[in-house]
Amino acid sequence: MKHFVKFFVVTFFLLFCTGVGAEQKIVVMDLTYILNFSKPGKGAQEFLKKSYEDNLKKYSDMEQALKKEEIDLLSKKSVLSKDDYTKKSDTLRKKVIDYQSQRRASIDKLATQRAKARETLIKAIEPLLETYIKENNVSIVIDKKYSLGGSPKNDITEFITEKLNKTLPSLNLK
Repeated sequence: MKHFVKFFVVTFFLLFCTGVGAEQKIVVMDLTYILNFSKPGKGAQEFLKKSYEDNLKKYSDMEQALKKEEIDLLSKKSVLSKDDYTKKSDTLRKKVIDYQSQRRASIDKLATQRAKARETLIKAIEPLLETYIKENNVSIVIDKKYSLGGSPKNDITEFITEKLNKTLPSLNLK
């Protein structure tokens, strides 16, 4: 009988006292959505896309000109002397190397601008998120891509997007 009472008391405390401090508020936020669809994010994407398309056109034209020059040089191979042909082919080779380095530099510049824009946006989101966490007594914020499901009322993406649009209307990437 003595063991039965001890068992009953321990079981009672385990069943009713385990959930006392377990209330935590967890919210989700879609960082990709914020980066892509906020005003500064959209502006940065449009600027980067326009720069990419301009570079693509510029380097496509340069490539066509180099190919045309190569075809002209090959057609004149039998007419030119060996020394002239070597000189012109060396100049063409230097132009091609210069073209490749310029193209690589412009691609690297775009990648750097993209990374800088992302970093700037994330730095602008951090204080907004910290304020939201303090005001609403949130325990943890999880990126939406890492959650399997949940209530839509726990999604703060739209709220943070609106706040970001007000605090940072655009990015200056030039």
